[in-house]
Formats: sequence, structure tokens, C-alpha cells
Amino acid sequence: MEEDNEKNQGSGRKRRGRPRRPRKVGWTPNVNIFKPRGVPAREQDEIIVTVEEMEAIRLIDIEDLTQKEAAEKMRVSRRSFWNDLNSGREKIAKALTKGKAIVIRGGDYSVDR
Repeated sequence: MEEDNEKNQGSGRKRRGRPRRPRKVGWTPNVNIFKPRGVPAREQDEIIVTVEEMEAIRLIDIEDLTQKEAAEKMRVSRRSFWNDLNSGREKIAKALTKGKAIVIRGGDYSVDR
């Protein structure tokens, strides 16, 4: 896979600052892979979107919550929420414009229904 994929999965290095707080999500995907038509999956580069990044997008773009409401729902700061939202949107935009598969998986979250 390309360098983008390695970046998306983490480098294994320790993070500076406070530990990452698990996000609360109220939804998990039934379908977790979206790929361009006509390209076999084994030949397809992937971009990983974490479950919490997808939840941030869902809360803002589908549920139409404010950033403050969505951050409270996920039980994180507005800054952390904004980072997840921007990261998820950037990954999806890259996948769509570069013809890569979008895989929704992983992250640091718990389901809160």
C-alpha cells in the first residue's frame, strides 16, 4: 500500500501529550468497504477511516448537529471532535479523488446506544 495508508494506520510511535480519550459512538457500519467499480479489491489501494471519524461525519452531515452538540454526544472536547471530523473528511476526499477504496474500521471507541 502507499504512504497514505501507512499514515492512516498509525506509525506505532508514542503520542505526545495526554492519552487519547476513547470516543463514544452511537452507530457502527453494516458495510465497511467502498471501492471504485471495475478494480479488483486485491489491486485496490485503501484509505482507512476510523469508526469515530465516520461517526463525526455522520453527526454533522447527516444528524445536522452543531460541533458542540456532536462533541458532547461523543464525550470529547470540541477540538478533538474537530480533528476527527477533518481527518475523516480529508481521507474520504482523497479516496474519491484518487480512486482508492474506503475502509471503515478501527479506532479508539465504545458503542453508546
